[in-house]
This record gives sequence, C-alpha cells and structure tokens, in this order.
Amino acid sequence: MRGMSDQSARWTRATVYPDMWADPDDDPRNNENSPDGELATLQDFLANYRITLRMKCEDLDAEQLARRSVPPSTMSLLGLVRHLAEVERDWRNWITDGEPLPKLYGVKDADFHGAVADQAVVDAARADLEREQAATDAALAAHPDLGERVGKDGIAIRELMVHRIEEYARHCGQADLLRECVDGRVGQ
Repeated sequence: MRGMSDQSARWTRATVYPDMWADPDDDPRNNENSPDGELATLQDFLANYRITLRMKCEDLDAEQLARRSVPPSTMSLLGLVRHLAEVERDWRNWITDGEPLPKLYGVKDADFHGAVADQAVVDAARADLEREQAATDAALAAHPDLGERVGKDGIAIRELMVHRIEEYARHCGQADLLRECVDGRVGQ
C-alpha cells in the first residue's frame, strides 16, 4: 500500500483546458447536436455518464482497477463497475411484476468485496456491465412513455431514468477521486 508521500503527481492528457480529462476533439462525449425531446435527453445524459466511467477505467491494469480508496472503504474502480452491473440488473426488477432476478455477485457488498486484482475478474466485470446495461436498455425500450408506471411499486419510467442518471453521476464523481488516487490523472 502506498503512503501519502507516494502519491502520483496530478496530470491530464488535455492540452486545451487543463481541468478536462481529454481535449474536446478527443472526447467521445462531445456531441454538438443537442437531442430532441425528454427521452432522448435522458438517454444522452446516461450514455455520457457510462462513457465517463469507461474513460476513468481505461489504461489501467487489474491491480490499479482493484486498488481500494482509503481504509476501511472497499471502494475501487473495479468495484464500481461490478456495482453498476448489479444495479442495472436490479433496475430491471423494478420494471417487472415477476420474481426478482438473482444477484450477480451474491450478498450485499459482494460487488465491492469481490473486486480483486485478477484480469479474469476485470474482464468478467466489464462483460457483466455491458450485458446488464443492454438488457435494461432493451427492457426500458418497451416503455417509451416516460409517464407509464411499471412494476410492483408502479414506478414511473421517467423516475427510473432519472434515478439511473443520478446513480451513474454519483459513481462517476467517486471514480474521479479513485482514478486520481491510482495514478494522479484528473479531469471531468
């Protein structure tokens, strides 16, 4: 474990704006065309947060991705990827009236506890997140009316979409700090 004096210097790849993660021309989140409509806007924000999380994890090895923040926290970038895969699966439980899908990683906090420095765990977590995102997106595509109420609790699709954005936004903020702790790279 590194001590406080062993921390990497803060840095960014951006040359245009030093507080950015990447230069505007290199940033895959830059979309010059604002989406039309509420649903498209919500989907655009969600897509950009998903890209941000991937960007915060890029160019890191399994040890760096699994590196925990500060004791006693179990939070790591890999843990966030696993957690969001679990959360995507759980959102599908909100949509259905049927039996809930089983947990991907087991008991509470297993998503973080099982985030170990093993490339197979990293590869599985990335695949899990992509699969769960696609499945939740497909389930929600069947409900284009944002006011429609679904599931046992009658949650509005709009509320579910906003909650998803909030969840990714919060975890992307944590990913900012986790990445800075790993190698000093900063930027939104």
